[in-house]
Amino acid sequence: MDDSMMTCRFEPLDIETVGQRLGRIAAVADRVGPIASDWRVREIGDGNLNLVFVVSGPVGSVVVKQALPYVRLVGESWPLPLKRSFFEYHALIRQERRAGAGTVPSVLHFDERQALLVMEFLSPHVILRRALIDGRQLPRIGRDLGLFTARTLFRGSDFSMPARERKTDLALFADNAELCDITESLVFTDPYFDAALNRHTTPELDGLVRELRADRDLKIEAQRLKQLFTAKAETLLHGDLHTGSVMVTEGDTRVIDPEFAVYGPIAFDIGMLLANFWMSFFAQPGHETGDDREAMRAYLLGVIDEIWATFREEFARLWHSERHGILYPRSLFEDQGDSLGSEQALNGVLADIWVDLLGFAGVEIHRRILGLAHNADFETIADPARRASCERPALRFGRQIAVGRNRLHSIDEVNALAVLISKEHAA
Repeated sequence: MDDSMMTCRFEPLDIETVGQRLGRIAAVADRVGPIASDWRVREIGDGNLNLVFVVSGPVGSVVVKQALPYVRLVGESWPLPLKRSFFEYHALIRQERRAGAGTVPSVLHFDERQALLVMEFLSPHVILRRALIDGRQLPRIGRDLGLFTARTLFRGSDFSMPARERKTDLALFADNAELCDITESLVFTDPYFDAALNRHTTPELDGLVRELRADRDLKIEAQRLKQLFTAKAETLLHGDLHTGSVMVTEGDTRVIDPEFAVYGPIAFDIGMLLANFWMSFFAQPGHETGDDREAMRAYLLGVIDEIWATFREEFARLWHSERHGILYPRSLFEDQGDSLGSEQALNGVLADIWVDLLGFAGVEIHRRILGLAHNADFETIADPARRASCERPALRFGRQIAVGRNRLHSIDEVNALAVLISKEHAA
């Protein structure tokens, strides 16, 4: 780490200062080029929180990401700690170790004082959400994301980690309180009343929004899920895993942006991820380009099925091969000749994950349509009536899987429900 940068007070980067401030850092110069005046800098950050730049030179390119002391989407009226870059750095290091090299961008440099990360530039990768909006059917994402979630979530838990290491890690990430508070408020509470920062497609959705906010069963279920999120510190989560946090090519899948990393329920990451594929399913008719997107919708349901099947398969493999933590110890089961007991315990764990992920998926769908931070699947549908015609069945579906999660038993059943609700609203 460059000592001169560590002694400086925090200063946001801009296009003009990136070269001046990063030019003496060997890890950056080696990747971009030795003379900073030869670098080309462009800002690409269009997210809710951070500054993001691509720095290119005669040798290659890097991404520079810097946290700001406030929520960029809202402005300085909503302050945030710069330390979130610290948690993103540590999460990336752990994810790469647990999921394997080439699953996240490699970190080249981290400056805690300046709240910035310099990372591998992923090219020709595109954001997965953008690819799905464009109707691209990528062959690897189901398996890649199923493996990533199973490996990071199992290996970051008490099923696998030594107890002291896991508890030390839990204490470290517990300090990511402000970003955790954003999740607790924006996902589980704000969509279900008229919170100041909420927005939705109006007046087209006004009636349904009133109905959902008056739905006592839904509000109670959302708070039960919030209780699970706050109390069930099972594993290190990505914390914001959606199709906008994945970059892809035909042959590569990378997960990015884990600054919301915190310990929480295993089901949270996988539920949030599947929710975004279901939202893409419902949004497809709004992006017609000469066809009705039915083939794309079938593909998305197939990806959802593959993610969950791969997750279950890999989680079970790790259960049998890497269960070295304090939970369900082998000394109590396999070492006593009770492999059946181990299998019964595994089935129970997976059953709990399944039920909880449906709940988390339901509230994620609601917050992306009714809350502050919407996603491009719906937002890029310019015509409000057409956008609402896609959002309405998604909201109904989200309610059904959140409230009825104990009565849905398979991914086929849930996908069939998505198709049924979609057809009813199209009729």
